[in-house]
Amino acid sequence: MKTVKTILIQEYEYPHEHSRHAIFAVLATSLFFISTDNMHTLVHKLDKNIKWWSIYGFLLGFFYFFSSPFFGRTIQPSYSNFSRWYVAWLLIAAVYHLPSFHTMGVDIRMNLSLFLTLFLASVLALLAFHITFLGLWYIGVAARLAGKRPEILTILQNSTVLSIACCVFYSHCGNTAALKAKAKSMGRQWSSSLLFEDARSWNLTSWGGWPQMQEVKEQVCNNWLGPVGSARDYPVFSKWVLYGEMVCNEACVDASDNISPVYSLWATFIGLYVANYVVERSTGWALTHPDPDPEKLQQSTETTPEFLDMVPWYSGTSADLFKTAFDLLVSVTLFVGRFDMRTMQAAMTQAQQNGNKEGPLYSHFSVRKELWFDFMADTGDGGNSTYSVARLLAQPYLRVPDKDNHYRTLPRGNLMIVGGDLAYPNPSRFSYEERFFRPFQYALQPPHWYRPEHIAVQKPELPAGVASLQQYDGPQCFAIPGNHDWFDGLDTFMRYICHRSWLGGWLMPQEKSYFAMQLPHGWWIFGLDQALHGDIDVFQFKYFVDIISSKIKEDDSVVVITHEPAWLLDWYWGGSTGKNVAHLIKDHLRGRCRLRMAGDLHHYMRHSAIPSNSTPAVQHLIVNGCGGAFLHPTHVFAGFKQFQGSSYEKMSAYPSIPDSRKIALGNILKFRKKNWRFDVIGGVVYFILVFSMFPQCHLEKVLREDDSMMGHIQQFWSVMGHAFVDMLEDSYVSVAGFSTLLFLSILFVPVKVSRRKRVVIGLLHVGAHLTAAMMLMLLLELGIETCVRHQLLGNTGYHTLYDWYHSKENEHFPDPTGLRARIEFWTFGLYPACIKYLMAAFDIPEVMAVTRSNICKNGLDTVPRGFVLAYYVSVFLYYWVFSTPVVSLVFGSYLYCCINWFHLHFDEAFSSLRIANYKSFSRCHITAKGDLEVYTLAVDKVPKEWALDPHWEAEQATQRGAVSHSLEYPSQWTPVGLYKERNCNVRVIDHFVIERLPVAKSLPN
Repeated sequence: MKTVKTILIQEYEYPHEHSRHAIFAVLATSLFFISTDNMHTLVHKLDKNIKWWSIYGFLLGFFYFFSSPFFGRTIQPSYSNFSRWYVAWLLIAAVYHLPSFHTMGVDIRMNLSLFLTLFLASVLALLAFHITFLGLWYIGVAARLAGKRPEILTILQNSTVLSIACCVFYSHCGNTAALKAKAKSMGRQWSSSLLFEDARSWNLTSWGGWPQMQEVKEQVCNNWLGPVGSARDYPVFSKWVLYGEMVCNEACVDASDNISPVYSLWATFIGLYVANYVVERSTGWALTHPDPDPEKLQQSTETTPEFLDMVPWYSGTSADLFKTAFDLLVSVTLFVGRFDMRTMQAAMTQAQQNGNKEGPLYSHFSVRKELWFDFMADTGDGGNSTYSVARLLAQPYLRVPDKDNHYRTLPRGNLMIVGGDLAYPNPSRFSYEERFFRPFQYALQPPHWYRPEHIAVQKPELPAGVASLQQYDGPQCFAIPGNHDWFDGLDTFMRYICHRSWLGGWLMPQEKSYFAMQLPHGWWIFGLDQALHGDIDVFQFKYFVDIISSKIKEDDSVVVITHEPAWLLDWYWGGSTGKNVAHLIKDHLRGRCRLRMAGDLHHYMRHSAIPSNSTPAVQHLIVNGCGGAFLHPTHVFAGFKQFQGSSYEKMSAYPSIPDSRKIALGNILKFRKKNWRFDVIGGVVYFILVFSMFPQCHLEKVLREDDSMMGHIQQFWSVMGHAFVDMLEDSYVSVAGFSTLLFLSILFVPVKVSRRKRVVIGLLHVGAHLTAAMMLMLLLELGIETCVRHQLLGNTGYHTLYDWYHSKENEHFPDPTGLRARIEFWTFGLYPACIKYLMAAFDIPEVMAVTRSNICKNGLDTVPRGFVLAYYVSVFLYYWVFSTPVVSLVFGSYLYCCINWFHLHFDEAFSSLRIANYKSFSRCHITAKGDLEVYTLAVDKVPKEWALDPHWEAEQATQRGAVSHSLEYPSQWTPVGLYKERNCNVRVIDHFVIERLPVAKSLPN
């Protein structure tokens, strides 16, 4: 309905440029014609030979699996649109060489050749028209809107639809120009009266009184779509009989008096296009439809948010991922340890302190009686997931059910802490603005005086009338960087976090990448910057030690926030990281670290220390990296129990351990659907593995007709074994590809397991890929060999389709006036040459078969290099379609087995799924008693459709100039569709209380 509404409104300028409706009409007409009189021939006349059924099933099945990820997608990204045309091209080229379609009443070759001819003619006609119309606009004859040039893709799409419509008409109505005698006598007035006259004579004995479909089809062909009148009624067209079937029996001396129905239909479509285009851009239409103001049009048509999709981590075409790898390499080798931004910050802090200014210590919240603050991490991935979390954080309050279905009202946090990885995949202007800032600005708008280009020189930059941070009553935000924020040496983080003052409606007083914050009732927050090696530097260590020794009391409690959860990662990898952080917590805080929070792992897990005689260094450990990034598994970390000499038990996990195992199954079923741009890597790798095995010239044993099914299978595997041995003995390209893939596969296995296990896992992984690649190679060769043996391929040489069309051209499309010869002369031979080579694009199977036969007969060295190149290109085009679904299936199965059986690849196996669901954040409350309540709120399913919130629009109209945090409905977009509840059914998944340390408590030695 939204599409229909968009078409009907006045601002929809040029509806002719959107030919989807024409596509639907052509498709409906095709189904109508096919269903009328061709289905029974398909059932009764199709070849029942199992070979052809197998080939059809294999061909259509692989083409379906190749194109399945692109069903329902829009034209963007470009690879999706390219794949649709790629599949249609190769499928048509393969199908028209196979048998059995002629028995359906559809001549594929004739329709294909006619389509290409009409398509080329349509493109030339429309281009000539548009060039002419632009010329009229240039000299001032046409209206100003004529200067808006149409997209070339629109012209190609309209030409395609137009040509398909004419081919459908030709397939089921023919091109007979002879009309009924009574129609000739009636001249131009015959069409409508003849239809009703014949309707009285229809046989009403079939299908409950309805006429037979064959009769209806004849009426549609002859009356509705047939040409009106004869050539004498249109003197201009009397010598333009390009497509007139059975016009002349022997020879034509005079001009024919008939008009070709195909030509008439084509000319009608072209005329309708031209008339529609001219009317829409005529002076009268332009006056009644003035060109709208672009700014007003953008404001009035902004009905959906501009959100980016989840990052495609397995994309072989993403420049961002290559940039991420390069930035990581540079950061590890250059910035960390050689040029560390934290060292520069320490120097700047020292200089500011010498100027009597306090360092990154914030105490403005300490005077409050109670405080609410939120923690979230790993945001800035998909727009839907990031905005869902940001929207919940921005609400004035949330009324949520807990595990016992008791509702609680939780107000918005006065403070929001972001625990690193602000944007993916790398820190850049685009990723920060589009993946991080934009969703938060939609959730809580910045003040009206905010300018994105403004650089904050002196922080905090408070609103007018507010003297200090203590007086500011709006929400504030602090953030620490994660490993992804360090990929550029922390440059983007410093520019956007430390030198900007607003994240949406959250004020950002932060000046450094780390901070200490004093909260009410003796609570503190330490925000640590661990860079890329999971630890703080010595300058940062000294800063926090000075605060501990001079500021923190013995009965105070500290919440330490880091990006990486060292307790889980060290247990998983069997290592020990963050020694400076551990030293700070264990030897300086000495039991006062009551809670440690981190992100990096995109799930929620809480572990609490088991009571014992000794005081644990940290009482509670929380990982909550569900701020917007893809999901991580929880079942991989279910065995964690020990950290820094203390025992811990798992108190909560989200998603649950069983759900986490089930989610991993998606790698088998959905890997390619989620990562279809992985085709670029997978297809090339598979072709390199079998490149030297093409062609297979000795397939007699496999195709022996007197053998049993088991015998065929045995011979199939025997040929595969011989092909593998030949590859090892004679090949260079395939052996090099196999060796490289084996080396990379062994390196790909995590170092968590022993070297021997890594080699075994790598060998099994590569073996599965090589077996699949060889099976596809052999199946493709068997299909070609079968067609060659049945004389369907490899008989007539190159340009088969054009040669066949040229031989049938005079029979089906006579040219009594010699117009084709004149067109060839006028275009210097380009017109027939273009048709010839355009048809050659659909002769790829023939090129493959002819060249293969020459190689098998005479040897590879005897075939010219150009033909050898054409052979391997044609093989690659089809092998790409067959291999890409299989390589994704094999690789996805490998990830599933590793993550569920061996607990390996927790990052790779879940980043491939790009799951936007299971998002959460923690809302903490320091009560008036000094206790810390922690609520973790979660959304199981993230909305994918949004609409303007009418409540937000109403408040914007009635409370102009009001700051967003004072509004009852601060978020611009509200979920629609299946998400009727405004807050996406958010619920409490974990709740616990940390009591304040008693004053009399003494610290352990």
